[in-house]
Amino acid sequence: MMKVLCTSVDHLPATLEGNERAFTLFKTAKRAGVGTIAQGWRGSLKRKGFAPSPATWDFVQFCLSVCAADLSCLRSTSADGWTRTIELTVALHEPLLWESWKGHAEKMLKILTGDYWTLHFVVGGVAPPNGRPQPLAHDCISLLSGGLDSLIGGIDLVTTGRRPAFVSQLAHEDSERQRRYAMLLGSGATHMQWSHGISFTGSREPSTRGRSLAFYAFAVLAASKIAGRAAQVFVPENGFICVNPPLVPGRVASLSTRTTHPLFIEMLQELLDGLGVSVRLELPYRFKTKGQMLRECADQVLLGTVASDSTSCGRFRTYNRKHCGRCLPCMIRRAAFLSWGPGRDTTRYEFPSLLGSDKSSGPDDPMAAALAVLSVRDHGLNRFLGATLAFASPSERGSYRQVLQSGINELEALLQADRLL
Repeated sequence: MMKVLCTSVDHLPATLEGNERAFTLFKTAKRAGVGTIAQGWRGSLKRKGFAPSPATWDFVQFCLSVCAADLSCLRSTSADGWTRTIELTVALHEPLLWESWKGHAEKMLKILTGDYWTLHFVVGGVAPPNGRPQPLAHDCISLLSGGLDSLIGGIDLVTTGRRPAFVSQLAHEDSERQRRYAMLLGSGATHMQWSHGISFTGSREPSTRGRSLAFYAFAVLAASKIAGRAAQVFVPENGFICVNPPLVPGRVASLSTRTTHPLFIEMLQELLDGLGVSVRLELPYRFKTKGQMLRECADQVLLGTVASDSTSCGRFRTYNRKHCGRCLPCMIRRAAFLSWGPGRDTTRYEFPSLLGSDKSSGPDDPMAAALAVLSVRDHGLNRFLGATLAFASPSERGSYRQVLQSGINELEALLQADRLL
């Protein structure tokens, strides 16, 4: 059992259990062995006119606490080297509101990270910032990562007359790119870029399956500044990656990311509704492939000038801020560009072709993609998917099935173009 406590400095106990790791929210405890989450951020939010409801603020504190636990609990120390058992105690401003949602939140985190979570909600959380309210002159929030999907999502919203405010999670390689895109789309002045600011001594867990919760926390917080009815929060992600079907049998459960999986988003929405947080999470491209998103983007001229500048690679740091060309996100990106049209992709790849590409880092994604394509060819899509679509309602299952078939077709075209098949 891995034990983590996240609380305010004022409620930090004098002594901790031997195997317990502690974090303080928004202020450092200046104590050896105690980590810090988003130091100084609450004061910054107050100065910028944020005055979220207690429920919204506690959602932020909960998400950041999960991120801290996810980063500080090493999978390598678990019984099977991957699945962790985590007992997380979160101090909230209004913890009683969360008690009836404890089981729901534990199941939601199990879907997201693949781990077994036990949650405790206690008093001692930090009070919400009470800035002078300054409503945003926008009608929705859209996540902006620096990737191709979020870029297309922003272009489509602006082109069709929406007024999105963009929210980003700071990333070393993409922070400047995020700012450029927000400026390009006319919302540079209100672009919100935040970091979870989780700091502690010791090793960090690199899988970061829970990191996306910080992104959702930032989006929900930003939505609190939009006046009127429930603010929409757009999560622009193509349907193939949303569902993220395991290409080979070994990539089940948390071995494939569930960051934007429709079931996770549905459970996150239920939690927000139950807490009284007035936000609507939207997955506008859940029935489209990345190639379809490119082909159907509302401003083809603008997209053509910036699409290749976006980032997709799962090993961007490994190759010194260059796309590898052979990880699954890179293959889906290359396949999408190929379906968009010849000569469109000017991205610099470490491995411009999958044929003969070096497997020096990470799993053999091209082989996994080839096996998936051959499995669909030989046995059909239903056999390949198995129970992948068990989450979907009967009315939507056909649409999810179609986007996964189209995604496999795009990958097959890439593998054939590179003479891997």
